[in-house]
Amino acid sequence: MKKILLTSAGFLNPKIGEEFLKLVSGKDTSILMVSYAQNKDEQFYIDKSKKELVDLGFNNIHIFNMNDNNNDTESLKNFDVIYVCGGNTFSILGKMKEIGLFDLIKKQVEKRSVFVGVSAGSIIAGENIDIAGWGSEGDENEINLKDLSGFSFTNTAVFPHFKNELKEEVEEFRKKANYPVIELTDNQALLIIGNEEKILE
Repeated sequence: MKKILLTSAGFLNPKIGEEFLKLVSGKDTSILMVSYAQNKDEQFYIDKSKKELVDLGFNNIHIFNMNDNNNDTESLKNFDVIYVCGGNTFSILGKMKEIGLFDLIKKQVEKRSVFVGVSAGSIIAGENIDIAGWGSEGDENEINLKDLSGFSFTNTAVFPHFKNELKEEVEEFRKKANYPVIELTDNQALLIIGNEEKILE
């Protein structure tokens, strides 16, 4: 049964961290954090995400930085949790596909791994990442990525970092999309267990 936790801002809301604890077998759970920090701001949030996991009691955490030249994806099998950090959604997805990590993650989650997404990581969990570039605060497709297909862990598109002033933009996207769209504030998450979806807040 698939277990997916899609967040805007990780475990900023402690209740989301508590729900994550229910998805795993214990504090010795192995966690693979996939990152692609392209500037100091993005690295700050990745470090913050790791600290949140450590504060929850986890220490078996392996960070795989896709910026590294040695992109050996073969060693990344059999993690209990795959945690995909934020950043530019187009760049992250493009790099994953370029180094073969995309297919590996998809197979692992379909088989047994819990998937946690933060911001861009949550968008990539859907069928496509069209929503990533939408609106005044959308990501720029700086690499001119053509294949926008996501993991398809859910047919729901996540709009992260939602605030009321973005409501019209979300509604415009919802009108043109032929699939469900859920907006998440930084204090919310979408929990998917099997075919059941639930908003956490």
